[in-house]
Amino acid sequence: MSLLKQVKETIEEYSLLERGEPVVVGVSGGPDSLCLLHVLKRLAPQYEMALHVAHLEHGIRGEESEADARFVSDLARRWGLPITMEHANVPRLAEEEGLAIEEAARRARYGFLAWVAIEIGARCIAVGHNADDQVETVLMHFLRGSGLAGLRGMLPLSPLGELRLGQVLRDSSLAADLRLIRPLLEVPRSAIETYCRRKGLEPRFDRSNLDTTYYRNRLRHELLPTLESYNPNVREVLRRTAQVMAADYELLRQGLEEAWGQILRQESQEAIFFDLEGWRSLPLSLRRSTLREAIHRLRRSLRNINWVHVENARRVAERGETGAQATLPCHLMLTVDYNHLLVAEEGYLPPVSWPTVEAPLPIAVPGTTHLPGTEWRLVAQLIDRPHFPGAALHSGERWQAFLDADVVGRELILRPRRPEDRFQPLGMGGHSQRIRDFMINVKVPAAHRDRVSLLVAGGRILWVCGWREDERARVTESTQRILWLRFVRGSGAG
Repeated sequence: MSLLKQVKETIEEYSLLERGEPVVVGVSGGPDSLCLLHVLKRLAPQYEMALHVAHLEHGIRGEESEADARFVSDLARRWGLPITMEHANVPRLAEEEGLAIEEAARRARYGFLAWVAIEIGARCIAVGHNADDQVETVLMHFLRGSGLAGLRGMLPLSPLGELRLGQVLRDSSLAADLRLIRPLLEVPRSAIETYCRRKGLEPRFDRSNLDTTYYRNRLRHELLPTLESYNPNVREVLRRTAQVMAADYELLRQGLEEAWGQILRQESQEAIFFDLEGWRSLPLSLRRSTLREAIHRLRRSLRNINWVHVENARRVAERGETGAQATLPCHLMLTVDYNHLLVAEEGYLPPVSWPTVEAPLPIAVPGTTHLPGTEWRLVAQLIDRPHFPGAALHSGERWQAFLDADVVGRELILRPRRPEDRFQPLGMGGHSQRIRDFMINVKVPAAHRDRVSLLVAGGRILWVCGWREDERARVTESTQRILWLRFVRGSGAG
């Protein structure tokens, strides 16, 4: 099969192009990108494509890379194609971001291509990855340790947002609509080189491709030839493996999306909450993949997630008691709660929807007391017993309490808990209990316990607000006046 026909079949099979759309073509000047540009130029009338050349000079190879830039510029001019060129200081970017040179160059390159596409109003970016690049990618992921997502290698078509480029995208909201296509992904490197010779194309030679200090080059020049001595068809085996893994991954992804909807209880940019029982009932594969997905959603730029991190977190989540934790990459932490599994930044405090105070706050009795920094206020009313409807005592409203006014007095404060705090929970016959133990018993999440407000008079806790009153302050048959306390949220009259 001719290379042109192979590329056209790839375009049709994976729906890489939409007729009449502009396409940004990343051109380095090497054989792959030169072949890609030549082939797309031949196919342009058939697909009504408007091609736009994009070249990034990485600032790595000095005069050689500057010569590459001049070559691509002259080529675009001779072929009558518009071009955008830019220089990037990749070594400096690598140093500033703590990245390997290869990763820094990758981020800079795709960030640049995305910017060019946005500038010219294109949604499609074409790059020259070939079948041998795919082999090297699959092998590299296997050696470094990867799940299905890595072993499927590169895809002929993928959203640019899946490349996890960190902060290099200049407009991430617009870049989210861009797609990356690889029309040469099923074409071997040898066929590309043959095509260039037959068409009289004279690509630039990048000497860095011979430098075996780069990981990918070592695979290409040292490991793959050794593997071919065991199986001459090893490249084809690895390409087929990638295709099988890509299909299996799609099935797993469907299962993941279904499971995610079933177990997700809350998601934000800071934290993800799963239903603990629901998560523990998932098959092993989905337990792993939901944890990986949570990490990816909270750390969008993270490309590789260590197997050890996921496995340790999985075991803790499966067997850990309330409060158990496991360290995840990029300062994330998994925490087992009573009913939830939490993945969030270390030290994350989940938001609470109840009234909280950070320091002792005197309460107006009777009157209304606003809780600083919140939308809440505490309304206190004194009601003579004859005018109080008895049914109200059993209303079950969480944020209100009825206390014996003459027992509690009027010198009330609202404050957070202290380590030594104790009270006599209503309904326990006067038994004294530490506040900490009470909160554990009623399953207040550990991260929330310091934000439960306590109503106190004379050093005695009268109400663990929202949970339980104190036995000694309860309304009895002999109560003459009732103190009605209720938390109200928002503006308006109490």
